[in-house]
Amino acid sequence: MGVAHRAHRGRPLLALLTLLPLAACSPYADAERDVDAGGRGLAKLNPAPKQAYELVLTLKNAPGPFAIVEGVAQYDASNYADCGRILPATSTAGRITSQEPVTLRKIGENEYRGTFYFDRMQDEDYYGRGVCHWSLTGVGTMLRATTGKADTRFLTYFRKERMNAESPLTLYYPKAAYPRAELAANYPASGKEDPSAYKEELRDALFSTTTTVQKLAP
Repeated sequence: MGVAHRAHRGRPLLALLTLLPLAACSPYADAERDVDAGGRGLAKLNPAPKQAYELVLTLKNAPGPFAIVEGVAQYDASNYADCGRILPATSTAGRITSQEPVTLRKIGENEYRGTFYFDRMQDEDYYGRGVCHWSLTGVGTMLRATTGKADTRFLTYFRKERMNAESPLTLYYPKAAYPRAELAANYPASGKEDPSAYKEELRDALFSTTTTVQKLAP
């Protein structure tokens, strides 16, 4: 993974997005240390993004309030193999990815909205191998009942392909996992699109989130 990777300020929203160890003995050591500390490393933001979209998160039958409701937009360099830093261990280019926060505002009792940009990242030659071209991969959210880190993380991930199809994403979660799951502390509940995928005894005690994305007028 290239050093342009930016973690979400030390607060992982998506369980599948984790940092890999980065070599400390390279010309990019300072940038790598910045990434490890939750910074952006070499990655840069587009100073004048124009392609604005709105993420809308709607809750239904929530088991209680959520003290934390966060959003994130994930970006990847689509041509990282041609522009990324060559990793000595594998002699291949490392993946370049960045997660940028999306501030979600509470609009109603069960609705949150936040703006993000398709062109949030700056295309640039980061490693002297050619210009890296960023593209949006998807947007995600995380809900937590309290600020306690042992509480369940209720997660969503809305892929770009679904945005292009203008298809809403509804996920179902067991109320029994709120505020804290018995399985484990800090449990990452990713939800299921089909409520019948849960055990029969849980199907009558589910709540849902629906995520939609809409383009904003320039």
